[in-house]
Amino acid sequence: MLRIGLSGGIGSGKSTVAQRFSQLGAILADADQIAREVVQPGTPGLSQVVERFGPGVLAADGALDRAALGAIVFADPEARSDLEAITHPLIARRTGQLLAAAPADGVFVHDVPLLVEKRMGAGYHLVVVVTAEETTRLERLLRERGMTAEEALSRIRVQATDEERRAAADVLLVNMGTREELVASVDKLWHERLVPFAHNLAHGIRSRRSERLSISEPDPTWPAQAQRLLARLQLAFGPAGVTADHVGSTAVPGLAAKDVIDLQVGVASLQVADEPHLLRRLGDAGFPRAAGTWADTDRRSGGRLPKRLHGSCDPGRVVHIHVREVGSPGWRWSLLFRDWMRADERAREEYAGLKRTLAARLATTSEYADAKEPWFDEVGQRAEAWAARSGWEPAGG
Repeated sequence: MLRIGLSGGIGSGKSTVAQRFSQLGAILADADQIAREVVQPGTPGLSQVVERFGPGVLAADGALDRAALGAIVFADPEARSDLEAITHPLIARRTGQLLAAAPADGVFVHDVPLLVEKRMGAGYHLVVVVTAEETTRLERLLRERGMTAEEALSRIRVQATDEERRAAADVLLVNMGTREELVASVDKLWHERLVPFAHNLAHGIRSRRSERLSISEPDPTWPAQAQRLLARLQLAFGPAGVTADHVGSTAVPGLAAKDVIDLQVGVASLQVADEPHLLRRLGDAGFPRAAGTWADTDRRSGGRLPKRLHGSCDPGRVVHIHVREVGSPGWRWSLLFRDWMRADERAREEYAGLKRTLAARLATTSEYADAKEPWFDEVGQRAEAWAARSGWEPAGG
């Protein structure tokens, strides 16, 4: 099922978003609520906490005295580590139970306040972050929670910054208006992206661009999008993925491109890429194998270079994942062309001009791809000459 990580700073409106997701049919797991559940009176978790920290962490009614426990663990890193060793496995087990209850084509939303701080994004198919300007969040905390300005600011300042949240977010819900406007944005996201994403994931369907040719102006968020996708791919591939890189035009700052993120994963051999357990992991992670036989053109010999192609189930982000053998001509050329384009302004402008010319007279992406091939054949020697002059060697990045 589709796994969504949900986060947002205090006062952002995250709870409203979580509630709406639940109303729309998502299975919701609230990390804070689960953390409280596993240490309720009568649970093994509370017994272990009392055994470790003593009866002084209990209130008069036998429930956990969170203030008393907090005074111990926040002042002592070793004590905090001991508490986490007790609660984290229990929290993970309960979260797993909720995840198992979700239908194969369902949506599981994991509400995690510290998702960004703990760098958990790679474990989800999509990360949704709710945000608002600090002044707006401060006003809400004073008005709705009765905090003082000092209390509210101290809570805000110890959390992730807005920049860190933007970098982690596949979807950023900006909550600067009314509650009704926020709910409407959640509904739009649910129906237009999450429900189709869950369907594609359950049936191994990769999202594809329309054949209608469209060239986009450079998007400064393309590299950050690629890095989030690469983190998920590296988690899915594990040791089988020797290299993982953002390649293609979207990896070249300032270059117009089709709005498709091209990624390259290098493997020791294509036989490794064909192993059934790896294909299952990639499918579960939302990166199904594309049907058919795929190959690149060898720029030196003109021969065919086999590869494997995967895509993404996400209808909101078309991705081409080229799986090639490390050190093969196709693997090397992909990195060489990217780095040459980044370094050579004249070559970059020439390629951009070719793109504009072809886009003006061609109607489909297939025609566009075919029409670029002669230019690629012509510039191979120029790219190699640049590599020789600069001492270029293949490297990630």
